[in-house]
Amino acid sequence: MIPSLFPLCHAITMITSARHAINVPPLLSFLKSIHSFSSLPHVLITPGFSLSSSSRRPLSSSAAGMGSLSDPFPPLPYPPARRDDSVVYNYHGALVPDPYNWLEDSNSEETKAFVESQAALTNSFLAECGVRERLRQKITALFDHPRYDTPFKRGGKYFYFHNSGLQAQSVLYVQSDLDSEAEVLLDPNALSDDGTVALSTAAISRDGRYLAYGLSSSGSDWVTIKVMRIDDKKPESDTVSWVKFSSISWTHDGKGFFYGRYPAPKEGGDVDAGTETDINLDHQLCYHFLGTDQLEDILCWKDPENPKHIFNAIVTEDGKYVTLTITEGCDPVNKLYYCDLSTLSGGLADFKGCQDILPFIKLVDNFEAQYEVVANDDTEFTFLTNKEAPRYKLVRVDLSKPEIWTDVLVEDQRDVLESVYAVNGDQLLVCYLSDVKHILQIRDLQTGLFLHDLPIEMGTVTGISGKRKDAEIFIGFTSFLTPGVIYKCNLSSEAPEMKVFRDVSVPDFDKDDFQVKQVFVSSKDGTKIPMFIVSRKDITLDGSHPILLYGYGGFNISLTPSFSVGRIVLARNLRFVVCIANIRGGGEYGEEWHKAGSLSRKQNCFDDFIAASEFLISSGYTNSRKLCIEGGSNGGLLVAACINQRPDLFGCALAHVGVMDMLRFHKFTIGHAWTSDYGCSDTEDEFQWLIKYSPLHNVKRPWDKSSDSSTQYPPTMLLTADHDDRVVPLHSLKLLATMQYILCTSLENSPQKNPIIARIDLKSGHGAGRPTQKLIDEAADRYGFAAKMMGVSWND
Repeated sequence: MIPSLFPLCHAITMITSARHAINVPPLLSFLKSIHSFSSLPHVLITPGFSLSSSSRRPLSSSAAGMGSLSDPFPPLPYPPARRDDSVVYNYHGALVPDPYNWLEDSNSEETKAFVESQAALTNSFLAECGVRERLRQKITALFDHPRYDTPFKRGGKYFYFHNSGLQAQSVLYVQSDLDSEAEVLLDPNALSDDGTVALSTAAISRDGRYLAYGLSSSGSDWVTIKVMRIDDKKPESDTVSWVKFSSISWTHDGKGFFYGRYPAPKEGGDVDAGTETDINLDHQLCYHFLGTDQLEDILCWKDPENPKHIFNAIVTEDGKYVTLTITEGCDPVNKLYYCDLSTLSGGLADFKGCQDILPFIKLVDNFEAQYEVVANDDTEFTFLTNKEAPRYKLVRVDLSKPEIWTDVLVEDQRDVLESVYAVNGDQLLVCYLSDVKHILQIRDLQTGLFLHDLPIEMGTVTGISGKRKDAEIFIGFTSFLTPGVIYKCNLSSEAPEMKVFRDVSVPDFDKDDFQVKQVFVSSKDGTKIPMFIVSRKDITLDGSHPILLYGYGGFNISLTPSFSVGRIVLARNLRFVVCIANIRGGGEYGEEWHKAGSLSRKQNCFDDFIAASEFLISSGYTNSRKLCIEGGSNGGLLVAACINQRPDLFGCALAHVGVMDMLRFHKFTIGHAWTSDYGCSDTEDEFQWLIKYSPLHNVKRPWDKSSDSSTQYPPTMLLTADHDDRVVPLHSLKLLATMQYILCTSLENSPQKNPIIARIDLKSGHGAGRPTQKLIDEAADRYGFAAKMMGVSWND
């Protein structure tokens, strides 16, 4: 949908639409987080039946035991970490110590020494994880298959991304038509020796002459924009720096493009971009003229009175207007302004060297709802919105009569209208989310009336490419057991058919060996929570199976079905049952579902995830010793909060790049944008919500409040990276030091025998742009750790 902001997700998947040439997931998702997760080789998920709560069995005695091993490891030699008890913050009269506050300085020698010692401990421990190398080999073998993104058309040419298998980064190709030989247009792998320079965003000018593309290094959110001539593949001199949370949108004359940027960090050119923690404020919308220095760029919009606002500009398909969306957080709400470019007598060039910003007209000047442009016919605009429609609808307004808004496609009573594209003249390609599976339809643009279904299996639409002037569209699709399919569809026929254009095949993988179910689990308050269960077909419900349970639950992000090589290897070779819980806080059922897991109701997320865990035990899938939970970013917070609240329930915990300090997250980089979902400790009522579940502030010795003195925390791996400037590493580092101290090093003969370690990756960020080898290595490390901790053996 629209641009917004949070801890990222998924190595940024290029998704094309009728509105953008190449487009990162709209800012609202881009700034958000790691749902299906980029540190996994690909991704995973799919459907089935429901079980009522009455079919549950009571927890077995093994389920009631702690997440410990029958043969625990000897205590680890945890590196000492200085505690500074003098650091205490006063929150509305409550004094809260922060003894590891010094870890917030990532550049201090003391922090670097702490990281090095923890990394050495983890490396020595992982060396003893027996199946790790077999996992690495098998994941590598299955990962080595060709992959394609949805092709798109621009300036009469076709473009697409392709990875031959083990290439660090996917390569951008161009071809004059679908039957001609494709040529490499841009190969990011040639830009660094280790594959850590990634192509994070790109846009092609309307005439197909120029490619503007954004490069990020080591996974940082900071982007540098470059320009290339497409015909001869020659680079232009343009360099646009300090870009963040921005699309690239060309004006139709091909003279330049709109983009968003922040002021350079305080350290200026000397900073290692991505390692700084300074708060991101004072975003600006700019326009860059091709062939000029960035210093000559036009400042199109700024708002110094609201330094946390973020701006994104998109030029309409007819080239007449540029729309400006303004967001202040991660909620799906935005202001919407527009500028009629045809009224600028001297064009944008008249604004060079002057202090005037563009004369935007305010169409929506509040943060009550979200508005995304779908199409326009001169002054008549069609928008996708959640205004009085938590599952979204289509509305229309004439800019000459801005007070009159009419419904084009009303809100569905059950399904979420997730995205809409104007195609084939006056038609709409609409994508609904129905019980966490996508449905595609063709409707009439003017009336919203249904015309055709575009049948797809139960799974996820990964990309849609098409223009309003074209009858030809491309649709990307995946599911838990479908590595990837690209369909081509001609909408000019009376009965459009989805024809396979490309079909991804994974060596040594047979989907018929697996099964997928969707169940609905009763949470603590009776709410039914969807959960996908993926397993081998030969499974028996004897309570013995290792489980990987993944969750997210935040920021209106939905976990939909997709394919993961790493998880397929787990299911096949380690006989894991892989589960994805669609807990509240996500977008699976629209804004009501999202709001039910945010702010004062955040505890619902943890209750839902715990209920899903208990269901898997009571239904005979597993026992607590073999239940591994995993999540990233907001999902890392989920995992950490759940092991604090129910350490007895889990056999292993993998928490990636989590938001762990809920009292100070808003003080670093883009953290202030997440207050829309979490609240902020600066406000007393919201502090009271946060302190109750903040992972950093709720580590307790479980044996102190249990009749079983051997109860302990499950084996835990915290994962972070040195260039994560979305959820900065200090979150995981402070929690690591706190857990090791409270549970282990502060006691003689501590009952905590299960290891608590961290995997701290170098030249990596929050997940986007991570090269293939790093994806494989991390999957082998974390799943090798889980297998050893839960006593799982290899099966060929």
